[in-house]
Amino acid sequence: MNSTSTKASSPQPTRVMIQPCATVVGEIRPPGSKSITNRALICAAMAEGTSKLTGVLDSEDTTVMVNAWQQLGLQVDWRRETAELVISGCGGKFPVDHGSFFIANSGTTIRFLTASLATGVGTFELHGVPRMHQRPIEDLLDGLSQLGSDVKSLNLELPNCPPVRLVSTGLRGGRSKVAGDVSSQFLSGMMMAAPYARSAVELAIEGNLVSKPYVDMTAAVMKSFGVTVIAVRDNSGACLGYWIDAPTKYQSANYAIEPDASAASYFFAAAAITGGKVRVLGLGRDALQGDVGFVEVLRQMGCHVAYGVDWIEVSGLAKNGIDVDMNSISDTVQTLAAVALFAEGSTTIRGVEHNRYKETDRIGDLATELRRLGAKVEELPDGLCITPQKLYPAEIQTYHDHRMAMSMALVGLRQDGVWILDPKCTEKTYPHYFVDLARITNQSAIYAT
Repeated sequence: MNSTSTKASSPQPTRVMIQPCATVVGEIRPPGSKSITNRALICAAMAEGTSKLTGVLDSEDTTVMVNAWQQLGLQVDWRRETAELVISGCGGKFPVDHGSFFIANSGTTIRFLTASLATGVGTFELHGVPRMHQRPIEDLLDGLSQLGSDVKSLNLELPNCPPVRLVSTGLRGGRSKVAGDVSSQFLSGMMMAAPYARSAVELAIEGNLVSKPYVDMTAAVMKSFGVTVIAVRDNSGACLGYWIDAPTKYQSANYAIEPDASAASYFFAAAAITGGKVRVLGLGRDALQGDVGFVEVLRQMGCHVAYGVDWIEVSGLAKNGIDVDMNSISDTVQTLAAVALFAEGSTTIRGVEHNRYKETDRIGDLATELRRLGAKVEELPDGLCITPQKLYPAEIQTYHDHRMAMSMALVGLRQDGVWILDPKCTEKTYPHYFVDLARITNQSAIYAT
């Protein structure tokens, strides 16, 4: 073992542990939002003119998105050291009319890019790691087919999953029904592609829409690049779908990307677990990302929450368990699970059945790892109930899931001997997470090779 941070030239650690500590006090600015970065990349790539993005997240998910657009012939100047990216948009006409794109396990990339490629002319295939080929995409393919796209799965064993093949001649427009109960990214991908159809597009939502704040985020990013999304509502004001005028085009923009609110949840949780005080810079009450709402869940558990113009601060212990619907902030379920281990009484998480289709089964696999630590866990159809008990040292399996690694590491702030296996998986969205967590907890990460 050695107590040091890793370097690019060093062997990758096989496990990492953050040692138990006293109260965590400090401030931090997480890297840029993955969700906003990949949405902005789609709009900027499809726009007319040259766009400059600032605060760009440097991660596996954003890298595969950038690589795809470069493969399609777009000029991209990514200055990673300053988190700036300049991209020359194609105006909806791809310079290259064919390609096979590797998108790793990036859900945003395969869903957003598939929809964008459906607007052009050419033959394209998208594939990823084995887990990506187990993640449903049928609802997106059905939605695009209703708009005239020739798109299908190439997966013989799981024909509702990637790889995906498109023989694109553009989208005709019109009305399409989009399932909303598996991933809001299907709807978001079609929304961003819609301006390049040959006629206006109406996207009707079937079923309950999960993670609606991410759809609102998509509309806000599109507006920044010159395209307005109109919500279609019934007489009671309930949203039935969205209408986008077409044909039209995105316009180039200088666009600043917020820090990642999902990543911020780990530092808020560090304060809640240790009774400390952590201020996250760059996010406020009016942030585009719905995951800032995680702090209000911590407030229900007994923490104090304060807002500034461009900061949010959480302080004090999360004392009591709660019963909470996390449908709109489902990426923070694992973070809450770590906090729940130290609260008084059970915590019940509901409304997140779709979490089973993420990078891993974020209900079943999460329950397994919580039990490994000593907690009593009951799986529910749409979530889980966590009852704290005496905790034990454990090696936590991460299932190649960045959020499993980042959230379960927080348990080590109070419980000795918690090792996180395959910490490299955090490169998907937050390559320097363990360095930042060690810094704000005023300690070194301990790696075992």
